[in-house]
Amino acid sequence: MNAVLGVTLQGIQALRVEVEVEITGGLFVISVVGLPDASVREARERVRAALRSLGISVKGRVAVNLAPADSPKEGALLDLPIAVGIAHSMGEIHVTRPSLFMGELALDGRVRRVRGAVPAAILARDMGLPLFVPAGNAREVSLVKGIEAYKVEHIRGLFEHLRGSAMLQAIEPSEESVEYPEPDPDLSDIKGQAAAKRALEIAAAGHHNVLLTGSPGSGKTLLARSLKDILPPLSDDEMMEVLMVRSTVGLSLDSSRRRPFRAIHHTASTISVCGGGTNLRPGEISLAHRGVLFLDEFTEFRRDLLESLRQPLEDGCISVSRASGSVTYPARVLLVAACNPCQCGYLGDPVEPCRCSPSAVDRYRRKMSGPILDRVDLYVTVPRLTPEELVQAEGQEGEGSPEVLKRVIRARERQWERWGPLGFQCNAELPEKALKKQVGINAEGRRFLKEMAGRVRLSGRGISRVMKVARTIADLAGDVDISTVHLAEALAFREGGDLPWNR
Repeated sequence: MNAVLGVTLQGIQALRVEVEVEITGGLFVISVVGLPDASVREARERVRAALRSLGISVKGRVAVNLAPADSPKEGALLDLPIAVGIAHSMGEIHVTRPSLFMGELALDGRVRRVRGAVPAAILARDMGLPLFVPAGNAREVSLVKGIEAYKVEHIRGLFEHLRGSAMLQAIEPSEESVEYPEPDPDLSDIKGQAAAKRALEIAAAGHHNVLLTGSPGSGKTLLARSLKDILPPLSDDEMMEVLMVRSTVGLSLDSSRRRPFRAIHHTASTISVCGGGTNLRPGEISLAHRGVLFLDEFTEFRRDLLESLRQPLEDGCISVSRASGSVTYPARVLLVAACNPCQCGYLGDPVEPCRCSPSAVDRYRRKMSGPILDRVDLYVTVPRLTPEELVQAEGQEGEGSPEVLKRVIRARERQWERWGPLGFQCNAELPEKALKKQVGINAEGRRFLKEMAGRVRLSGRGISRVMKVARTIADLAGDVDISTVHLAEALAFREGGDLPWNR
């Protein structure tokens, strides 16, 4: 193995890159080979200027090979290993043992923050190698346990460390935030809407997708934003998955265990949501991994974008394929969609009359994709409260998010005890085979479900989702078996109440 190693990103995984340097006589030129992209090729000037700031003058023909040669290299994170490789080949420094280097160089030798530090730290830990990263990446690297890492502010400090004349500061493991952030908004701040709050509790407990529909001003967005504060904290494995995705795109990291919440505008492109582009970056659905993906004004999204969500909602991952390659990103999200019941927004409103014609309502209804609706577990009607109801609700604070969160955590613990040996975390992830054999529905419940399935016209996927929601309701209640009561509540949310597309 070569002593000077760098990293490149493939999806959310860091790949090892061996930096080989050969210097011969002749006119000065630096050639970088090994499928580098434009930012890697431009590293030649940054590296030359940074070395000159230390008094190291590079002369002759310099050939830099980035191995393996058939793997594309992208990003400025290879600046630092290229500079170390050239200095090592010139005899200015000696890298005594294989080490991983990453960082972008400024012309004066400063080392700038780069993306992908968490995947690089995991790679270094798995390989048992020391990692040298920019000081700006030290905080995220400190969240990876069991790694030997050093933070580099200037290339001069790194060279002194390698020569043994001074030591870089080691990155110590950081303490996670033990306090859970204050709910914003708290469920107790939302007046009324008992049915919607119950649906959010079920969604949080079993990781079920939700569709909220109601008139403008009914509180759909407020309800959706309150969901993130009743979701259980991220586990160790989930935390690392979230950190890897965020680090890959260079986003700031949160040391608390709060789950991601990503709200998307309806003008977003398919690539921005699903991922892709020149460098195959992860999209919003991957940035919301293990958290909430909120689509407000659901009916205004482009049809092709909605259809592209079908596969990741079912599989929990998304494959992005372009001419430059193919990568798979995690996409296990809890989808929350919100929309109006019609174009004007007041169909069924107790105060404002609807101004839409029957044909307009029908056109609005056809904006919804049947396969997407079939992947929604809970259909919730959010009625707009009248001024009298709002006044009556003043001073009547309901149950707060911390109390609901405790019940959700207990329900998740029951699910983990049941499904953990099978490799699943919550009821929504269950495949058909496990669902039919181990869901725990009694004989009376089976008869009731068989009778109601024909009446409500449920598809095969719909029946499975009703059983999963009923299993979550039973877990919230602490019941071992699914009974008729649990199935009835699950079917009530499945029917969708007053939703126009169910009429």
